[in-house]
Amino acid sequence: MDRAALTSHLNSIHDAGIYGVFSSVRDGWARFDGASGVADVETGRPVRPDLRHRVGSITKSFTAVAVLQQSARGRIELDRPVGDYVPELVPGERGRKVTVRMLLNHTSGIADFIADAFPSLQQPSTRSLDDHRYRTIRPAELIGYGLGRPQAFEPGTDWAYSNTNYVILGEILRKVTGEDPERLITRDVIRRAGLRNTYFPGTDPTIRGPHARMYENFYGLIDPPRDYSEYNMTWAGTAGALISTPQDLNTFYRALLRGDLLPRTQLDQMRTTVDVKNPATGTVVMRYGLGIYSMDTPCGPAWGHDGAVWGAGTWSLSSPDGARQFTLGHNLMKYQRFNAEGTEILDHPADAAMVAYRDQALCGTTAPAASAPAAPANPVQRSAPEAFAARVR
Repeated sequence: MDRAALTSHLNSIHDAGIYGVFSSVRDGWARFDGASGVADVETGRPVRPDLRHRVGSITKSFTAVAVLQQSARGRIELDRPVGDYVPELVPGERGRKVTVRMLLNHTSGIADFIADAFPSLQQPSTRSLDDHRYRTIRPAELIGYGLGRPQAFEPGTDWAYSNTNYVILGEILRKVTGEDPERLITRDVIRRAGLRNTYFPGTDPTIRGPHARMYENFYGLIDPPRDYSEYNMTWAGTAGALISTPQDLNTFYRALLRGDLLPRTQLDQMRTTVDVKNPATGTVVMRYGLGIYSMDTPCGPAWGHDGAVWGAGTWSLSSPDGARQFTLGHNLMKYQRFNAEGTEILDHPADAAMVAYRDQALCGTTAPAASAPAAPANPVQRSAPEAFAARVR
């Protein structure tokens, strides 16, 4: 673990235009905590490595663990139709064809709800991000938005990322246990993993404890970037509402990959993947399992997830045995720009800097001088219309 090199890479991310970046890296018992930049652009308050942060779709890993725990107890069958559990939410033919496993690995074909939960994004305009800042929205409403859109493909035949899948999974947990799913995940996953700074905020729009302000640029439409660190996250729920720290996320994924949270059978199911391909080139960019994914690095595959909400991005990956890990948080989002035709998002120097930091963190001295090709931290590059829908990741 080259601490000077890690610090240099964090500085490179900040120098590329990210306001503040903070991280924790672990290799066995050794740990590096580092940060670069500012938590508040007005006051100049510096970021710290241990700040609490909205971690977006990393929440999906926690939700998937809770579902697989119930599977181990015989309450949920992964290949059973969703309509058997929540027929009132997913009725008819779709409820008979979509299985729990298809929700977990995003092969259900059910559409995402973001464009309808924030309708101005379809115009395109970011006005609804501000209009709905303090709105409380029920899971059934979010699910209705997703089901109200056309099925993307026949269930089980393709892959498409959808937050609706994981809100449905939360409601399946509610049905089979009789408990609020966020309370269940808190008890059976967060507390069991020994996490002290990870929690669901519920309807509270604030973040308890030290945190950075979180700035959304929305590909230049919000200029200067606006602070969205205060937000009612019921729009993300069991798909993306968690607050955590880099240190807690490393602890969680280490516990998960070492078998402390799931029996071996369920952990093997979680690591059974489908290929996710770049739509333009057809190359495999990652392999998605049940709430976690695997992607290649210069020193082999790494497991974890990324997350993005308004103003906050997070990336957390571990070696397959959980020994070597990194988590990175940053407080400026959608800093990239579209091409002249408005058809795709252009690479940004910060994306390449994050990949270089990932390689240094996970591979150390085995990382080649010229690392993986420049790519966004978010592993699936999307077309401009899809990106503008601003799906939480």
